[in-house]
Amino acid sequence: MASILLVAHAPLASALLAVARHAYAECGCAVVPVDVPASASLESATAQVTQALQALPSGEVLVLADAFGATPCNAALAAANGVSARVVTGVNVPMVWRVLCYGHLPLAELVTRAVDGGRQGIMQVATPRRQNQPQRPLSDDPEHHPDQ
Repeated sequence: MASILLVAHAPLASALLAVARHAYAECGCAVVPVDVPASASLESATAQVTQALQALPSGEVLVLADAFGATPCNAALAAANGVSARVVTGVNVPMVWRVLCYGHLPLAELVTRAVDGGRQGIMQVATPRRQNQPQRPLSDDPEHHPDQ
C-alpha cells in the first residue's frame, strides 16, 4: 500500500488532510501533509519534502502537489525519485478522496486514479433560471426595480 504525501502552500496540505480524515477516518494508508510557507526557498522546501519522504514507511509514495511550477511542486519534483515516489500536481479534494479509496493499488495505477479523480472532480456547474419566473433586473436603478 502506498503512502500519500500532500505538498502545498501553507495551510492547504493540512486542510486537505483534515478533509481526507473527515471523509475517510479509517483509511489504511499513511497520509502526511507538508505545508510550505510563503517565505520558503526552493532549497528549504525541498529539504522539508525530503525529510517527510524519509519519515514515511518504506515503499511507494504518491506525492500530491498543489500548483505545477510553484515552489511546493518544484520541491516535490526535486525530492521524489520518480520510481518509488511519483508526483501528481493540481491536487484537489476529489483527487485526495480517490487515492484514499484506491490506496491498495500499485503506484502506477494509483497515479492514474489520482489524475482521473482530479479531472472528474472538476466541472462547470450553473443553476438555471427557474422556468416561467420573471427575471429580476441586474441594476440598482430605482426605475427598473420590481418592488415599485
